[in-house]
Amino acid sequence: MEMLMPVLFALGAAFSNALATVLQRKAALGVPRSDKLRAGLMLDLLRRPVWLAGIIAMITAVVCQAVALVTGPLTIVQPLFVLELPLALAIAAVVLRGRLSRTGWAAAFAVVAGLTVALAAVSPAGNRTHVPMDRWIPALAVCVTAIVALVLAALRRPEGRTRAACFGLATAVAYAVTAALMKASMHTLDDGGATAFLTAWQTYGFALFGASALFLLENAMQAGPLVASQPAITLGDASVSLALGLTVYSESVRSGWWLLPQLLGVALIVAGVLMLSRLPLARSLTGEDRSTVNAEAP
Repeated sequence: MEMLMPVLFALGAAFSNALATVLQRKAALGVPRSDKLRAGLMLDLLRRPVWLAGIIAMITAVVCQAVALVTGPLTIVQPLFVLELPLALAIAAVVLRGRLSRTGWAAAFAVVAGLTVALAAVSPAGNRTHVPMDRWIPALAVCVTAIVALVLAALRRPEGRTRAACFGLATAVAYAVTAALMKASMHTLDDGGATAFLTAWQTYGFALFGASALFLLENAMQAGPLVASQPAITLGDASVSLALGLTVYSESVRSGWWLLPQLLGVALIVAGVLMLSRLPLARSLTGEDRSTVNAEAP
């Protein structure tokens, strides 16, 4: 029962993020398009209730994620965000009047089933509230080095799958670090109040990494096809978060023969995410398919 609250709030965050993506895409489809920067774009969007609803959904997602992280282990909260993609496609099928084929629904089921099997087999435990600096310094050094290396690798490649995948992995690392630092700052807020929260370095750390993640995400989406960037983001975030949970927060997972169902679950998730990323409806959410919100053939 102690895991019920973080799981519910993590699911709420994943759903809210998915809803925000769809609503903001719907709003963007309704404003005049331009190949150049247009100063009036934000004014056009502000006049659209659907865009404002998307912003509210985004804020709700942040609040839900914060509550999930402060009440549960990083190793269970962040992997649940794998559900964002299938949730976004299911919502888009209704809101954008698209259509998710049998293949799409099968892929979404594979992600849900794989996540259920993997988390049940992993059975994460532990919820450290304070992390000493001798854990943060090497973890942040490794993550920053990885982000820089991935960005440099991406910049050396022309537009395409490799460039998009490198930016996607850099985005995933930034998202995972953001969550790890947010967890620490939320515990500080819970224990010491607003003053302690505003004076904690982790608060400004997660804001910095969060802004960097959004910047890298935009580059990933523009660098190449969704089928290259989205799996890197979705699977990379879960993997790096798991590593940070184990090394920084001293959370524990099952080992031994439990590795077999864990690998089965991961295989189902990977297959499902790859299939979902190829769908026309998924490409329409990122603006990759700019002509229309395509209905996938059944």
